[in-house]
Amino acid sequence: MTKEQERDELHRTIWQIANDLRGSVDGWDFKSYVLGILFYRFISENLAAHINKGERQTGNVDFDFAQLSDEEAEFGRKETVSEKGFFILPSELFTNVRKHAASNPNLNVDLHRIFKDIESSANGTDSEDDLKGLFDDVDVNSNKLGGTVEQRNTRLAKILNAIAGLRLGDYQDNNIDAFGDAYEYLMTMYAGNAGKSGGEFFTPQEVSELLAEITVVGKTQVNKVYDPACGSGSLLLKFAKVLGKENVRQGFYGQEVNITTYNLCRINMFLHDINFEKFDIAHGDTLINPMHWDDEPFDAIVSNPPYSIKWEGDANPLLINDPRFSPAGVLAPKSKADLAFTMHMLSWLATSGTAAIVEFPGVLYRGGAEQKIRKYLIDNNYIDTVIQLPPDLFFGTTIATCIIVLKKSKKDNATLFIDASAEFVRGGNKNKLSDHNRKKILTTFSNREDVAHFARLVQNAAIAENDYNIAVSSYVEQENTTVATDIVALNQRIAEMVTRQQELRTAIDAIVNDLESND
Repeated sequence: MTKEQERDELHRTIWQIANDLRGSVDGWDFKSYVLGILFYRFISENLAAHINKGERQTGNVDFDFAQLSDEEAEFGRKETVSEKGFFILPSELFTNVRKHAASNPNLNVDLHRIFKDIESSANGTDSEDDLKGLFDDVDVNSNKLGGTVEQRNTRLAKILNAIAGLRLGDYQDNNIDAFGDAYEYLMTMYAGNAGKSGGEFFTPQEVSELLAEITVVGKTQVNKVYDPACGSGSLLLKFAKVLGKENVRQGFYGQEVNITTYNLCRINMFLHDINFEKFDIAHGDTLINPMHWDDEPFDAIVSNPPYSIKWEGDANPLLINDPRFSPAGVLAPKSKADLAFTMHMLSWLATSGTAAIVEFPGVLYRGGAEQKIRKYLIDNNYIDTVIQLPPDLFFGTTIATCIIVLKKSKKDNATLFIDASAEFVRGGNKNKLSDHNRKKILTTFSNREDVAHFARLVQNAAIAENDYNIAVSSYVEQENTTVATDIVALNQRIAEMVTRQQELRTAIDAIVNDLESND
């Protein structure tokens, strides 16, 4: 089987178990159980493989951590937590719990205890914040799983067995991307079915990849990457794919206001084999209470912040003096926080860094405070590129969004506008960026030259004359696909057709007369 065939089979299996197991549980709620148990399997196998490898390298070739007694395993707890960030007793490993799950009348109680044990194994260590609350959304005692304990345990056992049946590769083969891929597929599946609620935290993979690629053009490594509205972490993790996780030297930073999504993001980091010391995901409102003051500036920033949400704005007298917002001399409107996120990211961007932000189209042309912020950004030469994306790319909205690229060290006083509104293929019930579409956009971005009906490099002075409107359609003329008509030639053609018609009628009359005379 090729890797693609294996992936397709994995996706089919996931889809099947998700539908088979869900029953009366709403799909959006049910994802917490499937993802949570998938994560439980992952960290169990990850930990066992790590310990087994260490023991076998010392000559103990038949060593199997899963077969140890809990008492024997305790001797290695402290060392393991310092290396992996957590510890799981052999009796609490996924494989051992699953063996007896179907006949265990206390399965829900045992799983609840095990999840708490895994989280608390990091207490008092550097990884405590990375593990705390990770299993909060896997409520094994919820009525959603069944009205009685017996019904809940039956469904939990089915989930354990189904997740165990997924062919996710063996750790000894280093086939670790299957876990991350299974997670991404589940997120896509649930987000697609959940509509708006899904789109709030999940950016389609092709868009994520384009954003990451834009921020690292010409670079083989970066110091650290950041997303101030990181959702489930799919954008951040694209850097691991584009550069290789070892080339993000100091790691992955993000903040998320929704507690459930914050937990999903941390799980996603582990599932992609990003160890606890290489990520710092914080919980809270980035605009009001940013958590990474001591870590900025960042080499690469990517984000798809929520569109036009409300925020405190000028109702909070402290914000106009906040060093992130004060340079523009005005705050983003209370009803539209879009450019507040943009100013936050600009503030935390390294001098040689690049930020790529998905924006709601209104921020490109609306007046008032937003126009004043655009004036600040253009006059100070911070906007590098504006890219118009196709409609219907994102979960939960059909709106055609755009990408604003920020830089602090540009080589010209101009802004590149790219009209990629037609760069898509239809996939299922959404539009998608194909590899060809993505590469065309990226090549145009890198070349920074005019392309007829697709891209135009505009001097900032010209943008100022246009009242700081930065909508792509104001600068890139769409191709006229209508065919010009030559009226003189058309009349001549009509005259010829009329003459020919008359000739044919005369010929037909002659044939008819000939036939009649022969009768």
